Amino acid sequence: MADTPSAAETLDARAFRDALGRFATGITVVTIPTRDGPMGFTANSFASVSLDPPLVLWSPARSAARYPFYAAAQHYAIHVLGAEQSDLSGRFVRGGAGFDGLEHEIGAHDVPVLPQALARFDCLQVATHDGGDHLIIVGRVLSASARAGQPLIFSQGAFGRFTPGL
Repeated sequence: MADTPSAAETLDARAFRDALGRFATGITVVTIPTRDGPMGFTANSFASVSLDPPLVLWSPARSAARYPFYAAAQHYAIHVLGAEQSDLSGRFVRGGAGFDGLEHEIGAHDVPVLPQALARFDCLQVATHDGGDHLIIVGRVLSASARAGQPLIFSQGAFGRFTPGL
């Protein structure tokens, strides 16, 4: 069997990132309870998997400082952010304020929840899969809710809004 070239040998990393940037994504904040209090993580790697049973996935980077907490969390909430909530996404990136001074509630299984989110999925981790430098976490949706509004969109390194009907 012939040797398969590594990804680095066959694909320019910058070209790959630039191409991925052309795909607009929504922004989520994934929250979990920890012994030290609530923890959040901004992620755009979120997708639906199945309607029956209701499954979603998200993928934290293995290099993230909070990765071990998320890989081990059995219950978590995925919050889809509204167009007006780019500041909220910044709270949960490296060096962000996190839950410090942020109003939140405690939901089922002690999971911290952000009541102002555009949509929320309360999940139970049912599977994990190797995703290279990320872990693919699949969750069964135990409950879901949504409010009126437009989603926060991320594309080509910038936040934006969705304009329906174009």
